[in-house]
Amino acid sequence: MTGPAILPPKPPSRADKVSLWHYAKLFRRDLLSAQPARLYRAWMAEFKTPFFRSYLVNQPDLIKEVLRGRPDDFPKSDRISEGLRPLLGNSVFLTNGETWKRQRRIIDPAFEGGRLRETFPAMWDAAEAAATRLNANVGRDIEIESETSHVAADVIFRTLFSIPIEHETAREVFDEFRTYQRSQPILNLGALIPLPRWMPRMFRRDTRASAALIRQLITKLTSARREAINDGSAPDDLATKIMTTPDPETGAVFSTDEMVDQVAIFFLAGHETGASALSWALYLMALFPDWQDRLSEEAQALDHCDFSVMSKLKISRDVFRETLRLYPPVPMMVRENACPEQFRDRTVKRGSQIVLSPWHLHRHTRLWDNPDGFDPARWATENGQKCQREAFIPFSAGARVCPGAGFAMIEGPLILSRILRDLRAVPVATRTPVPVAHLTVRSENGIWLRLERR
Repeated sequence: MTGPAILPPKPPSRADKVSLWHYAKLFRRDLLSAQPARLYRAWMAEFKTPFFRSYLVNQPDLIKEVLRGRPDDFPKSDRISEGLRPLLGNSVFLTNGETWKRQRRIIDPAFEGGRLRETFPAMWDAAEAAATRLNANVGRDIEIESETSHVAADVIFRTLFSIPIEHETAREVFDEFRTYQRSQPILNLGALIPLPRWMPRMFRRDTRASAALIRQLITKLTSARREAINDGSAPDDLATKIMTTPDPETGAVFSTDEMVDQVAIFFLAGHETGASALSWALYLMALFPDWQDRLSEEAQALDHCDFSVMSKLKISRDVFRETLRLYPPVPMMVRENACPEQFRDRTVKRGSQIVLSPWHLHRHTRLWDNPDGFDPARWATENGQKCQREAFIPFSAGARVCPGAGFAMIEGPLILSRILRDLRAVPVATRTPVPVAHLTVRSENGIWLRLERR
């Protein structure tokens, strides 16, 4: 007789009906537990107040319409930028329309398939450095999120500027981002609860000083790279590629100030999302040791730096994809409809908030088999393949898909495999993680593991 199946941790849900004030308090504490359980089975949900309407959409064909069919009619909500503009300026994460299209024309070539092969040695070196650091912690309970933040930041700096995290300026940026991330979520309160402009923003913290320091440090790196490009001494990394790529329509390249905006979002989004996914992947491997053993056996193929090895890490890739399903780093995305719409026989007025939730879509009870269970084998099933096409958006989808999606699907499986090639992750029984969403989906009190040598 077998016992009950182990389910990965999931946050509690709030009651169906709460006041706007109570919802705001719940949201401030955690975006995920502020939502009702019915969103895991609803195709669409409307949130009404005297001031605004928000619509959470889970129906695959409507999501496809918003992200793929008519993305220009559903631009990013300006409210997302309320707390992020001081740091990100006019980065590709915040812009819309022609400005955004121009930025993507310049950025996208740096992340094409061939460039991933060229950046692979930098990822490999970051993975080796991470394994060395973790080997020094064998036998101790460690908070793994701090370690995955370190290695994800290391990957960003090595691939973008050809410097390790130990470089003085890189380390300063990393440390200041840790201060920033504790006070400013990617989805601030105003994005999902657009209160009237005349009401005080009592839920926001002032992060301008931290943002200004980060931008000052990034400007230092970017200006130095511009000088190196001009004198012909720049390394052939992502920063050089992006800074020397002309817009194919106008011939113009990014100015230094424009590049600072892009570097800020590359680091914020790249290292935060990577750290979130990798820490949950390691925890899931600790929770499911049979899968961990299979992944470790496969990882023995990692004996020297060769991009072709990625084709051998099939289990690791499925594990990482399943991690992104259960714990999508960015749990919700907000769009705004630019014209009146009719969704599921409801009139959606112009300017309404359209909320797309990878968190709820990836666990939708009417779409997925065993939606709350951990099953990397699902991706080979008919249901898994159908849902991957229609209901799996950890990197968004369509025109605004994350340009670093391919990058992340190399980085994550590589580092996960390298760590577990030689080490075994074991959960700390007294420290079950509780998922919360602030900057990304993390654990309320960290993710604690014990590492043992294999």
